[in-house]
Amino acid sequence: MDNRRTLPPQNTLAHLMLTLTALSGEFPTAQIGRLPSTPAYREKVLKSLKNERLLRAYYCDGLRGLRLTTAGKRQLLAAHPERFTSYLSGQVETNMLKSEVTRRLRLHRMAEVLVTMLNAGISVFPWEKTSLFISQPPRSPPSIEYPAYYSSREVKELGEQATKVRGSRSTGLLISERDVFPVYNTGPSVMRWEYQAEMRLKALIQTELCQGRLSSQHREAGSSAIVFGTDMAPMLSFMAHNGGQPYHFLLDGSYRHFYYLTNDHYGEVILQLLCFREERQLLDGILAEDLEPCRPGWVVENDAMDGDSPALFAYTCDLPRIKRFDNALELYSKTGSLFCFDFQEETIRQVCGPRVNIQCIDFDAYERSVFLPEKEPD
Repeated sequence: MDNRRTLPPQNTLAHLMLTLTALSGEFPTAQIGRLPSTPAYREKVLKSLKNERLLRAYYCDGLRGLRLTTAGKRQLLAAHPERFTSYLSGQVETNMLKSEVTRRLRLHRMAEVLVTMLNAGISVFPWEKTSLFISQPPRSPPSIEYPAYYSSREVKELGEQATKVRGSRSTGLLISERDVFPVYNTGPSVMRWEYQAEMRLKALIQTELCQGRLSSQHREAGSSAIVFGTDMAPMLSFMAHNGGQPYHFLLDGSYRHFYYLTNDHYGEVILQLLCFREERQLLDGILAEDLEPCRPGWVVENDAMDGDSPALFAYTCDLPRIKRFDNALELYSKTGSLFCFDFQEETIRQVCGPRVNIQCIDFDAYERSVFLPEKEPD
């Protein structure tokens, strides 16, 4: 029997569910609602995959997830061994699944980021991206022409070099045309980092990527990172600690830019703004229409000026930058305007002092007026 015929066709929702589960190990059921299509059709497809015994539900310790059945693994391996062998064979984490809560949470956090990247139009599947993390660097530096996300499992393909960052909480690396972002997911609570492990990851990014494999394109990159959360609440916790242990990693200057994004549609849109500078420049131009040009090197960091009052475009939730702006206004006894999306307003208002005047961007109106870029077909 031809196993290919028993699998759902490629480019279908059913095949996408199987693929995401294979890459994740355990796919959180809460993320099914974020996949494309209608709720009724997603439910129908999921039920069909369970009835065909390709997927099964796994519930333990309050965590609900989907796992591939033995038949599901076998059919994916038979149909696409070049894609799934490294995920569905041997002793790898995605094949030898555990029941411990910490291990399962790690799988769920990585899957959440995978869905956010996928919905933002970023390349996530290994077979669709440039192979960067092979043990021997390519003879000629590869070119990153479209944003791609490499999970921490892909980074481990570096071999011995990757062992240096064991203990890092990063879920992977997002590489755009100009930037390399280590990516974290704190979920609904506040993550605690192992500082030395994260500094080793930063060093690895600099040596292996920015100064090595991607040196022709990313020599000046490596000063930005992204942390995802379920909603805006963790951002409030990070900023409220004012950089103290164990949160100093976000605000101590290790990364000059550390963006806080939510794992939902809001985060997907802002992720596109981070990756596609043309769209970001367009929005900045709209915000600056009634303002004066910025003053580089001025006592208060700014993107534009309203007379002697600085303005900061903070809709990307760059935590250190917001903190620097707020602190400088207090230090120099000035007032300034901070521009953010309306869904961010409440949290940012709580983390900033009275000298910051919050200016809201209507998120829905922004989406209606701007066509975000889509990946062109090959």
